[in-house]
Amino acid sequence: MSKHVKIGIIGTSWWTDAMYMPALSKHPNADVRAIVGRNLDHAREFAKQWNIPNAYTSTEELLANESLDAMLIVASNKHHYPMAMQAIEHRLHVLCEKPLAMNYTEAIHMAEAAEKAGIKTMVPFTYRFMPTARYLKELIEQGYIGTPYHLNMRYYTGYARDGKYMWRFDLDESGSGVVGDLGTHWLYLADWFYGEVKAVSAMLGHHVPRDARPDGKPYKLADDSAVMLLEFENGAQGVLHVTALAYEDTPFGQTHHMEFHGSGGTLYSFTDWDKTQRVSGARDGEGAVHELSIPDHIWGTARRDIVHDTYKDVFRDHDFMARGFVSAIANDTQAEPSFQDGARIQRYLQAALLSAKEGRRVEVSEIQPEE
Repeated sequence: MSKHVKIGIIGTSWWTDAMYMPALSKHPNADVRAIVGRNLDHAREFAKQWNIPNAYTSTEELLANESLDAMLIVASNKHHYPMAMQAIEHRLHVLCEKPLAMNYTEAIHMAEAAEKAGIKTMVPFTYRFMPTARYLKELIEQGYIGTPYHLNMRYYTGYARDGKYMWRFDLDESGSGVVGDLGTHWLYLADWFYGEVKAVSAMLGHHVPRDARPDGKPYKLADDSAVMLLEFENGAQGVLHVTALAYEDTPFGQTHHMEFHGSGGTLYSFTDWDKTQRVSGARDGEGAVHELSIPDHIWGTARRDIVHDTYKDVFRDHDFMARGFVSAIANDTQAEPSFQDGARIQRYLQAALLSAKEGRRVEVSEIQPEE
């Protein structure tokens, strides 16, 4: 039997405004009780805009004053671990943005604590839920490419081209740069498509000088592009290239390119974040690569003409991401991707960071939690 889910949200960013609130405001079981922001006036303004009853400036205030079922953490990476652990201690279900933590030690502690507390968790690896990715997953699982040999996935966007200060490029705030911000999306999908990763080799780029911090303090500059070579447990290979420096002349400023080869055939996917979200393929012996129409059961009710409209509909109207998280709580079903998934991806990320630092291939098993 479904129930009302009382929710507290940490973070008043544009992402909360564009991604979470439009989705939750339409969910019959979601009851957002409070919002937390650094600036109380802004938090109150945000609360008023979305008809949220209360606003606070700290997680402690939220937990002391509200009776909640769940918490959504939409804050910078360094805050994920302490905020999530507070929520877990109160036995709240937790959705936390990716990357899950600053390092694997934090991430696995979060996952283990959540499992012990018996709560539901989610790490929103957004692109898993887009129609192209769900169709690719279906085709690969149905054996379209046979035994996987290799994959090549590229994520091109340009938000780092101007060199402005962003917390995402401040290692004390983020723990990693584009390799964590975009790379974890691709690491998750690679794992989802082909299975667990055995070893990682990575090269990180630091191409564009960045402005000083607003307070003038020096900071360690994070990467703005990354290339990762993956060795999967099943013997397949992968190449991931993520960059925030690519000039992509599309309305959303990014493009996604994916290629999959195996014993039985080939799959391609291209999304320009404008009018193209395409899956193509060919089985061995059936001729040239051709477009594979994404079936209706994958599209659901999402608009198909403009990619960003598809994106909005998938997350605002369908039971994915925040809506899926609330439904899992209300109906006592499984939420995915979980903190365990997030911790596994964090482990791959840490292997990539170590590989780039030491200039060598890193076995994922080398990455162990610190005592």
